[in-house]
Amino acid sequence: MKQSKEEVLSLNEAAEFLKVSKSSIYKKTSQKQIPYYKPPGCKKIYFLKKDLEDWIFCNKINSVTEIGNQIESYLIKSQKALNYEN
Repeated sequence: MKQSKEEVLSLNEAAEFLKVSKSSIYKKTSQKQIPYYKPPGCKKIYFLKKDLEDWIFCNKINSVTEIGNQIESYLIKSQKALNYEN
């Protein structure tokens, strides 16, 4: 699968993009925490900028307001379900 239209980043570029050290990137790749590519027979690793962006935003922590809205929505649905059963 050819990825020519997507921006490919080197280790240095990925570290700069994520604003972390190269050792932090190496640690995350060795622990399989971050997506990367390593061509066969090559010592260098590469990253797709899109993969890194997706990784950054994959574990959103909701604000107190968002959690409150989710609870309210759940309670409304639960109440409707209880009313439907009766």
